[in-house]
Amino acid sequence: MLCAIRFFRCHRGIPDPLCRLARINPIVSSMNTTPSALAHWRERATAFEQSLNAVVLGQTHPIRSLLISLFARGHVLLEGDVGVGKTTLLRAAARALGGAYQRVEGTVDLMPSDLIYHTWIDDAGQMRIDPGPLLSQGDALSVFFFNEINRARPQVHSLLLRAMAERSVTAFNREYYFPHFILFADRNRVEKEETFELPGAARDRFFMEVLVKAPDDDEIRKQLMFDTRFQDTDKLIESVPAAILPYDQLNDVAASIQKHVQASPALQNYALALWQATAKPQDVGVQLSGIDVSSLVLAGASPRGMGMLMRGARVVAWLAGRDYLMPEDIREVFYDIIAHRVFLQPVHELHRDVIAPALMEAVLAQVAAP
Repeated sequence: MLCAIRFFRCHRGIPDPLCRLARINPIVSSMNTTPSALAHWRERATAFEQSLNAVVLGQTHPIRSLLISLFARGHVLLEGDVGVGKTTLLRAAARALGGAYQRVEGTVDLMPSDLIYHTWIDDAGQMRIDPGPLLSQGDALSVFFFNEINRARPQVHSLLLRAMAERSVTAFNREYYFPHFILFADRNRVEKEETFELPGAARDRFFMEVLVKAPDDDEIRKQLMFDTRFQDTDKLIESVPAAILPYDQLNDVAASIQKHVQASPALQNYALALWQATAKPQDVGVQLSGIDVSSLVLAGASPRGMGMLMRGARVVAWLAGRDYLMPEDIREVFYDIIAHRVFLQPVHELHRDVIAPALMEAVLAQVAAP
């Protein structure tokens, strides 16, 4: 009945929030994607990175990885201990990116419908239905931040899988599209009670999985402890300049970067050798202490994963001011993009945190670069 009423209202031109969300407004880009325009965007990218480094100290690698993901148009999962700055980093990035922002807290009782709509009783005692966090901003949604994603049920992960893969969901008998949507998620690796492990298919949809650790530098640690600026997170986030990167233009910029940066035949062969080594590391001479490498890997990187590796590497090259790929570009993003896409035999999965870094490092060491 509700869907029928909304269908009638939409087609009669009667205002309705869910009708507005269902419209697809094609983005017609007028931006110039010449090399000079890309150079200007590189300056914006540098400003974005510097702004985040000013408020989230000692996290240069996660911030760099996040920047690469934004220009590669990929979703990001941050993992680390409690209180190391994962949420602060993602909130700061969302502010610097601009566009509509929504946040959800992962809980064991969260259901997919909670992302689509919520119900409430008005003053007249009538039940009302409003769009949920995933739908409420329509096609202006830029960042959807899922805090503690591993506390959500598998049913919620399934809904996110569709949204991440296709940037759309089905609700109220129609499709809702989010052309600029990026999922930021985090999970802590300490608490395991009332959590659900992300399935491989969901993890594969994340462009990067990035480890966030507490800073090692003593001077940075002192600032975090004694500088009161870092003790009020809300004010700290407000100090980040808003909308440094116009969210509604990033799709076009990202596509231009991918076309602009080229790979030589030698570089292509190097990437192919790395791909083969993720599935059969023993063939390139990888050795790990106490492990039979020939029976270690259940499945290597997928074609989609290697395609994402190349997307990330091209962004690295562009940030360095080049229009061609080098082996260092691939190496910089290899672990964050590929490690969670290499599946180990079940007997070794419990020790993934130790084995995966050693395996990725050994693969890069054994495959000769051009």
